[in-house]
Amino acid sequence: MKILVVGSGGREHAICWKIAQNKNVKKIYCAPGNGGTEILDRCENVEIFSIDEILNFAESEKIDLTIVGSEELLVAGIVDRFKEKNLKIFGPDRKAALLEGSKAYAKDFMDKYGIKTADYKVFNDPQKAEDYIKICDHPLVIKASGLAAGKGVLICQNIDESLKAIDEIMVNRVFKDAGDKIVVEEFLDGVEASILSVTDSDVIIPFISAKDHKKIGENETGLNTGGMGTIAPNPYVTEKVYELFVKDIMEPTLNGIKSEKMDFSGVIFFGLMITKKGVYLLEYNMRMGDPETQVILPLLESDLLNILECGIDKNLRNIDIKWSKNTACCVVLASGGYPESYKKGYEITGLDKIENIIFIAGAVEKNKKLFTNGGRVLNIVGIGKNLDEAKEKAYKDAEKIEFAGKYCRKDIGNIKKILQNF
Repeated sequence: MKILVVGSGGREHAICWKIAQNKNVKKIYCAPGNGGTEILDRCENVEIFSIDEILNFAESEKIDLTIVGSEELLVAGIVDRFKEKNLKIFGPDRKAALLEGSKAYAKDFMDKYGIKTADYKVFNDPQKAEDYIKICDHPLVIKASGLAAGKGVLICQNIDESLKAIDEIMVNRVFKDAGDKIVVEEFLDGVEASILSVTDSDVIIPFISAKDHKKIGENETGLNTGGMGTIAPNPYVTEKVYELFVKDIMEPTLNGIKSEKMDFSGVIFFGLMITKKGVYLLEYNMRMGDPETQVILPLLESDLLNILECGIDKNLRNIDIKWSKNTACCVVLASGGYPESYKKGYEITGLDKIENIIFIAGAVEKNKKLFTNGGRVLNIVGIGKNLDEAKEKAYKDAEKIEFAGKYCRKDIGNIKKILQNF
């Protein structure tokens, strides 16, 4: 088989790495890929970016299956274009992708189908938003409605912070068109969890849970990033939490998908908040998470390609997905200055000393050397019998990697008291 993976981050490297374990796969193309996919066995990077270029490549190379990691292309309708040409592709169509592409649409969907979520209001007028937040209790959560690379969510402790957030998003347009609308949302106090799942629009099968660390600073301080590290499984996702997730979120989501006639095969990423009042849905992502994918796929014992093909063939109901009983910890090494301004082009050394799994994100290969080329540079993944062992392995390897301005959080996987009595 010939597989095409669309994207350029650590998530796409992890997908290519897992797909390459299937002996029936003869060739993997990654568009555009990165320094990690460039040196992966049976993988080749291709410098194509637009939907037209990707579609033409899939046709000319007779690609058997395309997997899309990029949320932007999903929202732009790449799946619809492929289906028009009768080409196999795994991912949501434009209608379903809107559940990620518009937080306003997603919240209205949740409200319509009784999915447990925080109270909210949507605004496209900054003055009306400002008038509203002046009568609200704080803290509040203010979100840019569109795609903002995981950075468009601001927690505001008081009115002044809320006014500043509205101004930055809607007037100064720090997130560009993503800020045309905002969602003003009730603040939920609890801990977050990520549950990726696969669906064929008939059933949803959850993967093991994960916990992401979004903030740039330790103890969840500073600006939001695309994710500074993850662990799996998430210790906060107890049996009770999982039951509430299925009843209050997953099952009504599936009902909504069927009612809205969203007919697709792809991933639904549930971003959850676990509180003493229950389990709430914060957001949908309609593709594999980054860096959640990097801890989940190493624990997957079943064949990933078979799962995706069963999704496309509407046969997920009949598969049994097997998972390792181990724990995974992913530590992200980032460029100094991320998520704001940072410099690129620094050589990365120490890669030959790594004993665990490494996924390249923002790095390019030149003359058999890797150089930084993004904010999140690479991911070190440790696998252990428990969380402490997985963390120790990941951080031990993280210390071996060097590049100018290297930064990582030191508290990935630190767990506080487990919540009780919802």
